[in-house]
Amino acid sequence: MTSELLTYIQLGFRHITDLKGADHILFLLALGAIYRPRDWRAVLWVASAFTIGHSITLALAVNGILLAPTPVIEFLIPVTIVATGIENVMARERARGSWRSRYRPVFAGVFGLVHGAGFANYLRSLFVERVAVPLFGFNVGIELGQLAVLVAAFALFAGVDAALATWRRAGAVASPVRLRAIAVSVLVTVVAARWAAERYPW
Repeated sequence: MTSELLTYIQLGFRHITDLKGADHILFLLALGAIYRPRDWRAVLWVASAFTIGHSITLALAVNGILLAPTPVIEFLIPVTIVATGIENVMARERARGSWRSRYRPVFAGVFGLVHGAGFANYLRSLFVERVAVPLFGFNVGIELGQLAVLVAAFALFAGVDAALATWRRAGAVASPVRLRAIAVSVLVTVVAARWAAERYPW
């Protein structure tokens, strides 16, 4: 049982960190783009909400309670990235706002429901009978993978912020964090919009 659990933890970790799952990586980048490393508590709340969302849908889908068409889910996943990227660009300095700290986890949790259905499409093909161990192990692996992606992203963000602070002109309106957040958000939004167009199911 331990070896089975570890196998599914590894599968979940690889699924979220593998470039084949780049849509999930892009979503995490978009989700974390507005934050600074010192905002790690807020990031944990948002990441936890995303985990709760995708865990609910993953459990329902794997147990056959929720059956979502794969083409629709594959289309909706990049749509969540586009929505997150646009939201990042449209609002200013919201990471510090109390109203934003309240709705951002809800935002992440709702979009996590969509991503969970995408995880289920992959996981469902890996087992037939026992559900509990694969489901738990896969969820743990995904969570560990998310943390690895976010740690790597924030290391990169810190480097970019430092570089922008060095090159920033005196009196510039936008902060280095804001400039980086916009740049990351625009990039992931463009990529995700292309994927959404390619996956349009209707």
